[in-house]
Amino acid sequence: MTITGLNHAVLWVRDARVSAGFYREALGFQVVEADPGGRAVFLRADGSSNHHDLGLFSVGERPGPEPHAPGLYHLAWQVATIEDLAAVADELAARGALVGATDHGVSKSLYAKDPDGIELEVMWLLPADRWAELDGHSGREALDLPAEVARWSGVASA
Repeated sequence: MTITGLNHAVLWVRDARVSAGFYREALGFQVVEADPGGRAVFLRADGSSNHHDLGLFSVGERPGPEPHAPGLYHLAWQVATIEDLAAVADELAARGALVGATDHGVSKSLYAKDPDGIELEVMWLLPADRWAELDGHSGREALDLPAEVARWSGVASA
């Protein structure tokens, strides 16, 4: 058996239409299918070949889980270039959704929360043939995005 990747994720959200709006506007996802009653919306990321990458199912006004309770921590969406990551940072910050940014060495990551407080990561992965350039990197440093854009501009993700 060989798993080749994650095809899609499905989230329970209070209002699938509201959450779909966030993912469309903040990350450029496109709606590929939606229940007319608003109970479910399926979205595809702009650069994806999947039918859908994210399914959203409405559950109404229910409380969310306690922080750090067992369950999904976050989903990570990958962008192609460090410039794409900078553009996403601006979009998430403008929405008040950006909650953190970390330099993991091999990846540069933004952390945000969607309308239901579900955490998501948007990351840029350094090509594997460049990983050797990271000697001495701890992997959990604050992300200096302007410096990373200057360093990695024009380098496509793996």
